Order: sequence, then C-alpha cells, then structure tokens
Amino acid sequence: MKVLITVLVAVLLVARIAFYIRRRRRGAERKAAAVEPPVPAVRTGRPHPQLHRIEHAFGDVGLVAGREIRERVRGRIFRVGTIIMLVGVGAAVVIPTIHSGSGPTPQRVGVVGGLSSDGRQVVAASAKANDDTVTLVNESSTSHAKADLRAGRVDAVIVDSDEILLDQPVNASTSSADSGLVNQVAQYLGVLRAYREAGLSASQVERINKYQPVAVSSLVSGSKGTNLSKGTSVIGMVLLFFMLTQYCTWILIGVMQEKSSRVVEVLLAVVRPIQLLGGKVLGIGAVALGQAALIVAFALAVGAAVGSNLLHGAAPLALLSELLWLVLGYGFYCWVYAAAGSTAERQDQVQTLALPLSLPILFGYIYSISVVSSGNANAFFKVLAFLPPTAPFCMSALVGLGQVTWWQFVLSALISVGATAGVALFAARIYRRAVLRTGSRVRLRELLRPAGSS
Repeated sequence: MKVLITVLVAVLLVARIAFYIRRRRRGAERKAAAVEPPVPAVRTGRPHPQLHRIEHAFGDVGLVAGREIRERVRGRIFRVGTIIMLVGVGAAVVIPTIHSGSGPTPQRVGVVGGLSSDGRQVVAASAKANDDTVTLVNESSTSHAKADLRAGRVDAVIVDSDEILLDQPVNASTSSADSGLVNQVAQYLGVLRAYREAGLSASQVERINKYQPVAVSSLVSGSKGTNLSKGTSVIGMVLLFFMLTQYCTWILIGVMQEKSSRVVEVLLAVVRPIQLLGGKVLGIGAVALGQAALIVAFALAVGAAVGSNLLHGAAPLALLSELLWLVLGYGFYCWVYAAAGSTAERQDQVQTLALPLSLPILFGYIYSISVVSSGNANAFFKVLAFLPPTAPFCMSALVGLGQVTWWQFVLSALISVGATAGVALFAARIYRRAVLRTGSRVRLRELLRPAGSS
C-alpha cells in the first residue's frame, strides 16, 4: 500500500512539474509572437445549458465564472491532468484487488509418518484462513520428502507432526510456501503436541478446541470500516493536495496574466473588482468540484466493477469528507492566492509567491499522511483540525481514523466558513488596490496602508 501511494504521489508531482514547464514555455512563446494582439475569437453556437443557467443566475459574476469554466475545461492541461488522475485512482483501486482477489493459492504439503485426524483438521482450518487449497502428499521417508522439496514437487513437508521442512526460508521471496499457512500450521501442531504431553483425553481436547474468545471492548467507540477508511483517506488526501495546489495556482497565474496583459483593465470597465474576483473564484471552483466529483464517481464505478472493498464500509464517508474539505479548503485558499496574484505581473514573481503560500498545505498534507499511517492522532494534530489552513487535511485524517465526533466535524467546518468570509474581504481589498498597479511588484505593506495615506 505504501509503495502504491508513493508511486501515485510521484506521478502527480511529475504532472505538476510538467504543468509549470509548459506554462513557462507557452509564456515565452507568446512574448516572441507577433506584436499585434490576437483578435478575440467569436464564439458561435449556443452555450451549454447548465453554464448558461450559472451565468444568468449570478449576473456579471456568472459571466466571469462562465468565461473561466470555458477557458479551463477547453485547455489541454486540464484534460491531460484529469486523465492522469483517473488512471492513478483506477490503479489504486484495481491493483490491491488483483493481489488480494487472485483466487486460492494451491499448496502441496508432504506428510512423513502420517497425520492424525486432529492434524488434518489443523491443516484444513489453516488453509481456509489463508485462502489456500492444500493437497496432502504421503512421503515414504524424510530423505524422499527433501528430494521432493528441492525438485519443487511439494511446497512444505510435515515430519511426524513435530517439524515442518521448507526448501527456502518462509520469508524469502523465492519460497513457494505460503508463510501464513506455514506459521499457522506450525503453531497449531505445537498446541496438539502440548495436548499429548499433558496427557489430555480426547474429550478434554475436544472441549478445549470449542473455546470461545473473550469479548474485546474499548473505551472509545470506533467504526468497523476504520482500516478501509484509512486507505481511502490516504488516497483522498493525495488527490486533495494535488487539486488544491493545482487550482489555487491556476488562480494565481490567471490573475497575474490578466494584469500583465492589461486585459483586466478592459474587464474592470464593465464589472467591479469584487465581481471579477468572485467570478474567477466561482468558475475555477466549479471546475475543481466537477473534476473531483468525476474522480469519485470513477473510483466508485471501478471499485464496483472489480469487486474492490477499498470503497466499502465507512470508506464512502471518508470520500464525502474529502469532497467537502476540497470545497472548504479551496474556498479558504483561493482568495489568498488571488490577492497574491494581483501583486505580481511576471512569471518569476509568481513562482516566488507560490512556495510560501503552499507551505501550510504541504505541512498539513505531510503531517496528516504520517498520522493516518501510524493510526495515532495526538492532541496537537487534533487542534490543527480546527485551524482553517490545515483543517482540510487534518480533519479528513481524523474521519478516516474514526477519531472525531459529528459535532467536532461541524464545528471545524463552521470555523473554516467564517475564516473564509474574513479572508475574502481582506483579499478583495488587496485585489482592488493592486490589480491595476503595474511597473513593479506591489508590496503588501503598501496595500495595508489606510486609503489616502502616503
């Protein structure tokens, strides 16, 4: 599972690097192109009905949002990125199913000196527990059994119910014997030998074998699908990290490009700054939510088709949590990235801003992955689940571990909504002051000065 997650993260990071390289190359090509600005293409045909409804419902903000949706969805980067994420999610669902659902493993077990009925029951129970099909092969002698082991005709040999012989160590990659079967048979045969040495009668042995395990309870209640939710939560956080950084970077670059190309001056002639900023945030957010919903639906469809248990039990709850926190996390960070983009007007300035802005996302992502892997969330991590910059990852991790109550989840979401409203007002103020200021990068302290101060 860890190897699969590492591969998935590597693929997503490579795609992100390719995104930046392509952006920079296209920017250089535009600067070296013709001096005259291109003539805007006239869009013919009727717009998509759903997109038309958005534009009509939100007025000028909807028009800007529709423009952003069309621009992003038609881009090759969006389509290639979506395909990469679908392939990665499909692999994460299918590969564990292939390994776990390949059918019973055939095992040939040689027997030297015969095997009692109790011993045969032990082998049969161990085979069922490890999803193996065992065929017992009578061996005439120990030397003959060793020859069969070396030739690969048998996978293991039981000698006089007191010893198990293998050709290779049970933990070796070249061993044909199922380690789980061998260890369990060895343990149970040891119990049978202890019965014989203790002089127990057949009725006493039968009574012992009918034991029932004692009840196991915990002070903190947990869900039955915690292990499944942990795996789903890790995959969801990887996608959450990639999508948050990708879409917020889109806003950062988009605002910078509009400012540097002076397109924003034309747009602000017909709409107010807050409407332009709100439309950009709404449009890219709609694309993000649509892509996330597509990925979740694809994962559920693939899981149902291959019979994967990765998305069963409590795992859908973890997926819904990831979707919700994608919306809340995007809502919080998008305003910050938009305001930062309005202070820059060159590609190198954008790259300088991208790293410090992404540090809280990177910290929350790495910390949450480590906590989910260990299964133990400390008090500091639970506090981070209520702070808007890290809540999207930390609260999702707590949901996957089953260590959060419904009211804590709702409280964290409400805190994020309130913080997003405050950040939006602050970002709109910076955007309004900085988006039309060109010539050099605008410093934050200049934007925070009261209006009219020198």
